[in-house]
Amino acid sequence: MFDLTFTIDTEDTTTPLTLPIDQAVMAGWTGRDPVARDRHIAELEAIGIAPPATTPIYYRVAARRLTTEDSIEVSGGDTSGEVEFVLIGWQGRVFVGVGSDHTDRRVEAYSVTVSKQMCDKPIAPVLWELEDVAGHWDKLILRSHALIGGTRVLYQEGTLDNLLPVEELIHRGFGSGGLPDGCATFGGTFAAKGGIRPASRFDFELMDPVLKRSIRHAYDVIELPVLG
Repeated sequence: MFDLTFTIDTEDTTTPLTLPIDQAVMAGWTGRDPVARDRHIAELEAIGIAPPATTPIYYRVAARRLTTEDSIEVSGGDTSGEVEFVLIGWQGRVFVGVGSDHTDRRVEAYSVTVSKQMCDKPIAPVLWELEDVAGHWDKLILRSHALIGGTRVLYQEGTLDNLLPVEELIHRGFGSGGLPDGCATFGGTFAAKGGIRPASRFDFELMDPVLKRSIRHAYDVIELPVLG
């Protein structure tokens, strides 16, 4: 278990809160539309990644892979980010944030589980209360940009009505007991515009068009040499 400190942003106030995290789960293939889900599976198969055993699927990674820092170090040039909403359970409450499931694509070709473990998972240091957005959940927008070859490009964008409803995501992964205390769960993602590719910087956001607010974060990707 380790601690991460966030700012809890409600409609009228902000409050710092340090949360002990002891589980990290990466939910995959969570598309609500089977056609779009299968398109993302095909996107990954095109770069040599086997389809999942089930849809959705819940991968466990080390909790200490989670970070709110603004840079990560990776081995080689075959990694990339994916914007996802993040749920964190604590004392009967569920918080909502946004993160990047940064993944080693070369390793992913032979083991998705191992690839998830290879890279840190950046999370924005701001959270919302789930109850504040549950009534208009499907209208929330996930968006990411990537700095590729010196040019910032739109990498992913979509509304959450394209992914499993939040209640279903929690129930299918954790049962009737709900999201456990200290568990951070990433909720899945959209296909990348132009295909999956590495970037030197990745920025992402969760936007609420109803309450007119956003959670944003960005991080640099520092590539370490692979010498053998």
